[in-house]
Amino acid sequence: MAGYTVEPEARSWTATKVVSIIVAILTAGYMLPWCIAAVRDVPHWAVFWINLLLGWTIIGWIVALVMALRAQKVVVRP
Repeated sequence: MAGYTVEPEARSWTATKVVSIIVAILTAGYMLPWCIAAVRDVPHWAVFWINLLLGWTIIGWIVALVMALRAQKVVVRP
């Protein structure tokens, strides 16, 4: 038995876990304008598509954020 070592069956991939958490946080940050628009009841599908397709340009992300934060239409009922 001198040549045998005992190792766990499954290794813990700490680096993989850390990278997956970082990717999840970055994805949430990337889609933040769409989340804000959905919560504020702004027409959010336009924000979604602009954010998804043009958000990587940073300018597209800022445009989507501005659209999400724009003033809501106010309906005054007598």
